[in-house]
Amino acid sequence: MLDTSFDSDSAPLAVRGSGTRVWPVGSLLRAIADSLEARFNPVAVQGELSGFSRAASGHCYFSLKDEQGQVRCAMFRRAATLLDFPPRDGQLVELRGRLGVYEPRGELQLVVESMRQAGQGNLFEQFLLLKARLEAEGLFDSDRKRPLPLLPRAIGVVTSLGAAALHDVVSALQRRVPHIPVVIYPASVQGGQAAGELRAALLKAYQRRSLDHVDVLLVVRGGGAMEDLWAFNDEQLARLIAESPMPVISGVGHETDFTIADFCADMRAPTPTAAAELCAQPQSAWLGVLGQAVTRLQNGVDRQLQSHSQRLDWAASRVSRPSHLVTRQHARLAGLGQSLNHAMHSALQHEQRKLQALGRDFPHEVEGCLQRGRQRIERALLRLELLDPKLVLKRGYAWLADLQGQPLTSREKTHLGQAVRATLADGEVDLTVSARRLI
Repeated sequence: MLDTSFDSDSAPLAVRGSGTRVWPVGSLLRAIADSLEARFNPVAVQGELSGFSRAASGHCYFSLKDEQGQVRCAMFRRAATLLDFPPRDGQLVELRGRLGVYEPRGELQLVVESMRQAGQGNLFEQFLLLKARLEAEGLFDSDRKRPLPLLPRAIGVVTSLGAAALHDVVSALQRRVPHIPVVIYPASVQGGQAAGELRAALLKAYQRRSLDHVDVLLVVRGGGAMEDLWAFNDEQLARLIAESPMPVISGVGHETDFTIADFCADMRAPTPTAAAELCAQPQSAWLGVLGQAVTRLQNGVDRQLQSHSQRLDWAASRVSRPSHLVTRQHARLAGLGQSLNHAMHSALQHEQRKLQALGRDFPHEVEGCLQRGRQRIERALLRLELLDPKLVLKRGYAWLADLQGQPLTSREKTHLGQAVRATLADGEVDLTVSARRLI
């Protein structure tokens, strides 16, 4: 008995004696499409991307394959705009969509409505569980985070020797701090062996800390899918980072990527280059700070000299110029002050030229310069004290003046019976002239 339920578009052209239907091609393809729709759709399938391309219209075309076969796929612009990762050939993905037939070529085609990285849901769930457990143990607490050193003696880098991240980090450090050594501790950053190699590299960095003088450690890798970065979600690696004897900066992936290592490190950088910039202030900034320090030191010395010159002027006014010796000593002191000032300027300029090399002992050089400045000031104070007229009076001399305070420097300025006043080291004595003699 013949089936006559087809519509006019899909009906067979003829029926042979054997009962075989003769289909128009288009009708056969539509019938197959209807069968696929009824039996399979919607469908979910997993495989590797192959030949992925994005047309100017925004539609995406590719194949999904495994060891046993492949199927052509189309993902139209509306669905493609919802992707949260950049698809690439060889990537394992899970697709959801509707099977159909592309009639112009008579090919089986999967119209993709959504795409996600295979296993991402399971990996993300593991990530959240481990993150919650370690956070509850306090491994992410802010009070565990250590500040980064301002002037590290050396910078350690844990990454793969073939990674682009290593080139980015080294280039940034050479540009900003070419005088600071960089020590590389190589390890794989992707694959099943990566977590173990990363732990071994960290342990090596810890053990060689005193030899390599590394004061800060960078753990870096370029971006990738969650499974590509999974080695940095290793629990043992996280605990090892938290136990690091030096501050650790994690620069894994792109700005939107997060790993357990980021939370355990003392600081998280959005990219490997940013990690290098965080641990290395540019040389020009330190030269500016050095210039400011030299200026402050020079101004401080000038203020000290001015202060002691004022003290000397005040002392001179107290004794009211007892002799020409004080005037000569005052002039000599002024000359010494100028010489000292000139010597300090020369010494500071010399120290500035030395410090511009910006060696690793910059803080010690500045401290030495300050110490030498203090010593020069102390010597100047000693010279000032030696010029004090009171020291002359303590040796048995006296300063004579009439009762109006005018100094008596010659016997011709005195007369018999005249009342005079003698200033001694510890006070004054009133006297009367009873005789005048030549010496």
